[in-house]
Formats: sequence, C-alpha cells, structure tokens
Amino acid sequence: MESVVTDENGGIPVDDERTIRSHAGEAITDGRNFPGYLLIGLGLVTLGLTLVAAGYGFRGWALIAGVVCVVSFVVGVLVIVREHRRVKQLEGQTLFDQEGH
Repeated sequence: MESVVTDENGGIPVDDERTIRSHAGEAITDGRNFPGYLLIGLGLVTLGLTLVAAGYGFRGWALIAGVVCVVSFVVGVLVIVREHRRVKQLEGQTLFDQEGH
C-alpha cells in the first residue's frame, strides 16, 4: 500500500516510505539550481585551461583563465546555496537544519 502525502502547501507529493531524506532529488526537480551547476562546470573547464596555459608558459592566458575559474566557482556555489536556502525557508527551516542521516 502506497503512502503518498502532500506537503503543507499542497505542492509536490512526498513519499516518506521510499525516501530517507526530505530533499531527495532536489537538485533535479528544482531547475533554479542549474545556473550554479553550469558555473561550477565552467570553473572546472577553466581550471584545466589555466593549468595548460601555465604549463606552456602563457602567463597572461593563465591569469585570465584563473580569474574566470575562481569567479565561476564562487558565484556557482553562491547560487546553489541561495537556492537551497530559499527551498528551506519555504519549509520553515534554516539552512543548517538536519533531517535524515
């Protein structure tokens, strides 16, 4: 027998029998996280470009790619944390309230 319950806002159904955490799949269902993930991906790509440029002795390109790398990582993480904080506030919790394990 399935036990599907909706949240207080009548929004997304929550299946407490099969999920061990309250936000299982939050990164997939919440599309507002994707710009943060794309920025982190861009940071990884530019990290590789920075290392290659530095290895071949292109100091100017290494500096530019390094700055883009750091900015992409920082902004990407801030976007993801801000969105996670927004989701937690909709549930009446703070960012560091632990549920699950």
